[in-house]
Amino acid sequence: MLAIIPARGGSKGLPGKNIKNLDGKPLISYTIEAACAAECIDRVVVSTDDEKIAEISRRCGAEIPFIREQKLASDDASAIDVYIDAISRLGAEYKKKPFMVLLPTVPFRTAKHIDEAYKLFYKENARTLISVMQAEIPASWYLSVNEDGFLSSLGYGMKNGNVQNRQNNLIEYVPNGAIYILDYTLLSEKRTYYCESTVPYIMCGQDSVDIDTLEDFEYAEFLICKKK
Repeated sequence: MLAIIPARGGSKGLPGKNIKNLDGKPLISYTIEAACAAECIDRVVVSTDDEKIAEISRRCGAEIPFIREQKLASDDASAIDVYIDAISRLGAEYKKKPFMVLLPTVPFRTAKHIDEAYKLFYKENARTLISVMQAEIPASWYLSVNEDGFLSSLGYGMKNGNVQNRQNNLIEYVPNGAIYILDYTLLSEKRTYYCESTVPYIMCGQDSVDIDTLEDFEYAEFLICKKK
């Protein structure tokens, strides 16, 4: 299976995060190494607009068959358009089969996770797969502030207008960005990852760390030190 790693150069939350050194290695290297080590992956492609990211990615074992256009590297660019662009550039044969997307900001996703997700995808005869983690906060606890400045419930999962105790809530999951197995036709025609046969691959919270801010990065460093 083809694995695409999208890694743009710009980042407001943590500048240069995709190649920022985490325990002596560029962050993106963790994802490239996991993809290259996975038995189910036969091609690893990084989609980037940044020459430095491209150079580091090549050294880590990924292909850089093209440089992403700047219009697909802005804050407003759609991830779906990035994936459609990559598949279109790589050849018509990739439009006919599922492909995997691995975000470079999830360093604790391993080759084992990738292979397990791949096997689950085919076992369940799914059209797409999304890796998830259990939500830390029940949806029924979410609030907003109304125009008068008072708290207002968003109403998710409420019962008789009241917030439910945690133990009374359904188990809820959120995507963690680690692994996506996607369908080109679904992306290009429906512009969605989800359909009636989308299967979840459930991961634990620590393996799901997704680095977007300096605090996320420092937490990842803490976990690495803890493991050592």
